[in-house]
Amino acid sequence: MAKQTFTTGQVLTAAQVNSLQTNDFNQTVNAKTASYVLVASDKGTRIEFNTSGSITCTVNTGIFDAGDTLIVQNRGAGAVTITAGTATVNTGGSLVVNQYESGTLYFISTSAALWFGSNPGDITGITTGANSGLTGGVTSGTADLKFNTTAKGGLLVGTGSGTVSELAVGSNTQVLTADSTTATGLKWATAAAGGKILQVVSATYGTETTSTSTTWADTGLSASITPSATSSKILVTVVIPYRLFILTNVAKAGIRLLRGSTFIFGDESASAPQSLQSQANGASAIVYGGFFTASFVDSPSTTSSTTYKAQFAINSTADSQNMLVQSNSNDSTIILQEIGA
Repeated sequence: MAKQTFTTGQVLTAAQVNSLQTNDFNQTVNAKTASYVLVASDKGTRIEFNTSGSITCTVNTGIFDAGDTLIVQNRGAGAVTITAGTATVNTGGSLVVNQYESGTLYFISTSAALWFGSNPGDITGITTGANSGLTGGVTSGTADLKFNTTAKGGLLVGTGSGTVSELAVGSNTQVLTADSTTATGLKWATAAAGGKILQVVSATYGTETTSTSTTWADTGLSASITPSATSSKILVTVVIPYRLFILTNVAKAGIRLLRGSTFIFGDESASAPQSLQSQANGASAIVYGGFFTASFVDSPSTTSSTTYKAQFAINSTADSQNMLVQSNSNDSTIILQEIGA
């Protein structure tokens, strides 16, 4: 129902009072299915648009007084645009009323109104600072906001004082680490191993090999490993089956471990190994056998491929001494484990 006017001394009828009360709770709804120009009788009512196409609701001057209000709502799929005809319409949001939205026109004078709508409007632009690391633009009404990095994996990180900088991605297997000495407080670095086993290499050799010489000879057992850091340790473990032969007296022999050509463990003597011994005690001959086992922690201080191997030799050529490794073609085993510092 439109706003009613009464005269001094007029007595209101029950119908008029009921009509006024009804309007307080149920505003008169004026249904529109096309563009519409507001008229004076629309004040205090609810204008409902319902159409599939885009239409307008036009506001002209000299129609409404200051303080007058009316509600515009849209049930249809077509957008309704509040349009200033000869009047002025101001809003902090959008003048477009989409489907199932509504708003209030409040007149501050006969020629100006304020629109309070449910549609806050679209973001039409973003202003970015020179050091924000962001670029922004608007394409067909859609904000196109991107991170401004120069390479894949780059990170935007704060440098303090409201600025950011790009931190380029690190190398494979590196981790992001806090470092207060850098401009960004972060850096890419090799993960601290913390004593963990980083890799394991193993090998076996099963060919029976004989020595009747006091000169160190290769057993045939070897393996190579490439440490991932110069600070890594290499745990070398070997198991070598052997037999030692003698006719009389005492037989002595030895096995040692080398890194490349450098001795690292076992018999240090270059000419008289004696870590393995057997005594005949007057018998015509004796055979002594078993497994040579050893573990040694080496510090190669390199990231190049490094070979570890075992050598063996007898102490004397007297009494027909000789020694077999991989005896009876039983496998010898070597295991190399890289341990992070």
